[in-house]
Amino acid sequence: MELEMADEELKSVVNRLRRAQGQIAGVIRMIEEGRDCEDVVTQLAAASRALDKAGFAIIATGLQRCIGEAGTAAGGDAERMRARLEKLFLSLA
Repeated sequence: MELEMADEELKSVVNRLRRAQGQIAGVIRMIEEGRDCEDVVTQLAAASRALDKAGFAIIATGLQRCIGEAGTAAGGDAERMRARLEKLFLSLA
């Protein structure tokens, strides 16, 4: 399954990933500087949420595409697609 996203969706996901990248760099810097544990964990949680949101956006886009394909696919193909999407969702849980 290829990743095909509209320009606006792609821009949103890339922005989330860049935000997470900056937050992870901040976490590394905070650890190297010996910053407070609570601050480090708070920043790490923010990075994790940004990654989760990007992942969910990618999966939701894939789901929209796959629903269209599943509607035209034979029963076995639709079931395989459903299983693949379920596996993707669970990978983010």
